[in-house]
Amino acid sequence: MQKKNRALHIAQIIFIIFSAFLVGYLLDLSQTGSLSYAAKTVFQTNVSTYIVTSIILFLIYMGLYGLINRFFYSSAIFYIFFAIYGIANRLKVIYRAEPILPSDLALISNAKELLSMVTAKVVIVVVVAIIVVVAASVFLEMRFGKKLLRFKVIPRVIFVVLALISLGSFYTANREGSLTNKFLAKIGYSDFVVNINWSANTNGPMLTFLSNVHIDVMDEPSGYNEATMNKLVKKYQGVADDINQDRPNNDLKKQTLIFVLSESFADPKRVPNIKLNHEVAPNLQNIKKNNTSGLMMSSGYGGGTANMEYMTFTGLAYNLFSKSLTSPYTQLVTKQNHPINIANSFDTTAAIHPYDGNFYDRNTVYQKFGIQTFRNISTTGNLALKDVSTLPYSPYVSDQATYNDTLDQINQAKGGQFINVVTMQNHMPYLTKYANNQFKVSGKGAGKNLQQVKNYSKGINITDTSTQKFLNELDKINKPITIVWYGDHLPGIYDGNSMSKYDIVQHETDYFVYSNKYALEHGDATQKINDATQITDPNGFIPLALKQMKQKVTPYYALLTRVQEELPAMAKDSVGSNPNLYVDKNGKRVSSKDLTAKQKQLLKDYKLVQYDLTAGKDYSKSTINK
Repeated sequence: MQKKNRALHIAQIIFIIFSAFLVGYLLDLSQTGSLSYAAKTVFQTNVSTYIVTSIILFLIYMGLYGLINRFFYSSAIFYIFFAIYGIANRLKVIYRAEPILPSDLALISNAKELLSMVTAKVVIVVVVAIIVVVAASVFLEMRFGKKLLRFKVIPRVIFVVLALISLGSFYTANREGSLTNKFLAKIGYSDFVVNINWSANTNGPMLTFLSNVHIDVMDEPSGYNEATMNKLVKKYQGVADDINQDRPNNDLKKQTLIFVLSESFADPKRVPNIKLNHEVAPNLQNIKKNNTSGLMMSSGYGGGTANMEYMTFTGLAYNLFSKSLTSPYTQLVTKQNHPINIANSFDTTAAIHPYDGNFYDRNTVYQKFGIQTFRNISTTGNLALKDVSTLPYSPYVSDQATYNDTLDQINQAKGGQFINVVTMQNHMPYLTKYANNQFKVSGKGAGKNLQQVKNYSKGINITDTSTQKFLNELDKINKPITIVWYGDHLPGIYDGNSMSKYDIVQHETDYFVYSNKYALEHGDATQKINDATQITDPNGFIPLALKQMKQKVTPYYALLTRVQEELPAMAKDSVGSNPNLYVDKNGKRVSSKDLTAKQKQLLKDYKLVQYDLTAGKDYSKSTINK
């Protein structure tokens, strides 16, 4: 390095470092849209993730420099690329409330359609800016390039390799125990699986993007191959034949099946160290007494709604996935093509959720599942919710309003259909102080949250009443309807109880399967199934519904039937290092080592099918659900 150019070369390096930190800040700004919020994020609350982002940007810059060995050209590419990335990220946040993700790269092939969604003004400004930057870089390189740093082969290779390593290391970011995963945890990377936009707001869009490049869906079971899967399909075709001998109905499309996820519904009287002065859900208890019902093992506490929803749709077990897959909706389904699920069995399908349709990527996920219409608070026109009324002082649409929209959807189709409903009334926080709240709560189980438990109790008491009214309306409809109704998880307000001590009971919610009067009178359903219903899991709802509806099953649903009937209920454990929580019909924890040989084989078959349909080669996909 010549002495007369040393200062210029130092200035180059300073400029590159400055550029990395500047672009890191601008990317945060593209995510939040607020100068003050972005400044607070990068300089106060999330300094570590901002520094890591800037280091990666620096290495990318140097990698480009090493590859091209021309300062102004590499600078132009760096700024143009991240300007386009930042603009695209901002537009996506505005219109879809989520950052750019690796799955979006598949849309590049549809560039023409994407550009049609952007205003002409934006396109013109971007194109003009690119032309100006390119022209300036060519002029500056020709005028001053010879005076700037030019590297020899070895440094250039090192710069490129370091850039690739910095990016490639994120391939294992979601693999628990990996160096990258541990490093991200150390610097305070926050993974908000409920809403990836929150992750990007906190960590910055680039780290969020890189951390979602690769997900380990599930470990490959031993013996997995095409021959094994063909044998399993034949095996469960035989099981299906046996089951179907006692099932008179063979056309599920003629019936209406409704899944209702009742947000955070779990009777507080079962929670240890909680006492109430009145029965909170008397109607529900009566419904459960006279219909197929029991307790559902939830894989969440205080959250995880979409994970339970995923299991009800597919019949697959969340606990059997790898630990790095924390949200099947956002990390798995969005990347699948036509995944097997209960909606596949119907010609008419709909979903209703009186909240943001983008939560857990439901807009995308429901399309992947084949849901034809999705009504949420953002939909308009014919897809707009007709009733968005709330309870006094509550921010959420009431259950009664959601039931009204469900009844409207039922009446829109002459024949059968599948409807998935996710309510919002009893979502946290439980700060709404209902008028005329008759409930008094005591006991150390709530910790400092006695008032919240009181508010929550009144909320589910209102749900109890509106649910009974809903079922009464179903009984007036002259077509067969069966509803699977369940709470997804307990509210996270029982701070006084130890989860390690009350692990099972604080993961038990209420469920029932109810068939309307018409279905019962016309042989389309039975009223109450008594076997293997005391405790189940969300992946057991499809076989329970089909049994209640006297419907013949496919090999896939035959497998799910045997799993529901013969295996303990399963959930992902939130206590200890073992991710699998198995619970028998008496509510007792069961170790996988205690399973019989027949149960172990059934569990192995289940794992093989789940792997094949989610992480494997889809050997069975075309035949197992026919």
